[in-house]
Amino acid sequence: MASISSPLPVAWYPALAVLTVAVGLMLTASFFIYEATISTRSRSLAKELTTAAVASVFLGFGSLFVLLASGVYV
Repeated sequence: MASISSPLPVAWYPALAVLTVAVGLMLTASFFIYEATISTRSRSLAKELTTAAVASVFLGFGSLFVLLASGVYV
């Protein structure tokens, strides 16, 4: 029986955690700045949903890699 191994080297986990969390936080900041500066009438629902979804994906993977880098294998 073959053992299960990670498709990524374990040494990459901290770098991936920092990178994905940083990108997710930048997209979240971009979302909040967009919401605060654009008037209600000129907002685009598609842009809001797209930015929020991409930020959510990056923050989700970032939290996964933070847990993996700290030794909590989920």
